[in-house]
Amino acid sequence: MTQEKINRVVLVGTGFVGSSCAFALMNQGMADELILIDADAEKALGDVMDLNHGKVFAPNPAAIRLGEYEDCKHADIVVICAGANQKKGETRLDLVAKNLAIFKEITESVMKSGFQGIFLVAANPVDILTYATWKYSGLPKERVIGSGTILDTSRFRYLLGDYFKIAPNNVHAYIIGEHGDSELPVYSAADIGGIPVMKMIERNKAFKKEDLDEIFKNVRDAAYQIISRKGATYYGIAMGLIRITKAILHNENCVLTVSAYLDGHYGENDVYIGVPAVINREGIREIIELDLNAEEQNKFKNSAAILKEILAPHFD
Repeated sequence: MTQEKINRVVLVGTGFVGSSCAFALMNQGMADELILIDADAEKALGDVMDLNHGKVFAPNPAAIRLGEYEDCKHADIVVICAGANQKKGETRLDLVAKNLAIFKEITESVMKSGFQGIFLVAANPVDILTYATWKYSGLPKERVIGSGTILDTSRFRYLLGDYFKIAPNNVHAYIIGEHGDSELPVYSAADIGGIPVMKMIERNKAFKKEDLDEIFKNVRDAAYQIISRKGATYYGIAMGLIRITKAILHNENCVLTVSAYLDGHYGENDVYIGVPAVINREGIREIIELDLNAEEQNKFKNSAAILKEILAPHFD
């Protein structure tokens, strides 16, 4: 029997991020079928029941059900939200050893189903785990995507918008590099309604260049600030994951800062790292290479080197 062609999304891991992602996915009417998988099947079933009870109010009442790895065979996207969470005092890189073992088991289980869709990775450290998913799966690099710096970029746009009193969707700016402590802002390519940020500061004495340092610090340290207050971050990243999902399912060809594989881009090779990329139904269509200034180039090189150093003992 021919499999009906509909938009299917599988979510692996129904913790804070996974359940928030499922909720956002249903509310935005993104998928025709949503399948939840978790090691704790009872918890996942509870999420399925809860989501279905609100389906009457959703724009597109997707079929939502509990699943197993065999259900990944006909999925368009498998979103991996499973893994150990970042705890208070931990960096994202502290999670490497814990989550590599988890991801190997998950990826191999998904691939046994015959899955040929797109992996979207959300667990931390996302750049390392996206690379691992690519290696473990054997899929083309274009079809393995990490959430990268999509949330950092969103935070950056929000805080710049708040500072300049401009709606964040009219702020065009990127955070690139590791989704973590070595990430960097690309002020050389940042603009407000087409006017470069640096020119905005020159034109108005109410704005100061040194304030940008504080804005970036709050972007970089946002997760630590949130974790210290509520224990975990999940709403923002869930919204970012849905944005990537929409770009894939709707074949948008839009530019998002995701964790993508570099093969000579920005002078780097064999590393997944946050950069602007064109996303469509095939995954990553192409990587956008920003014209970084010398300082930004050095910071990006350092960020890539940190990730490569972490990867080296596990993937030689």
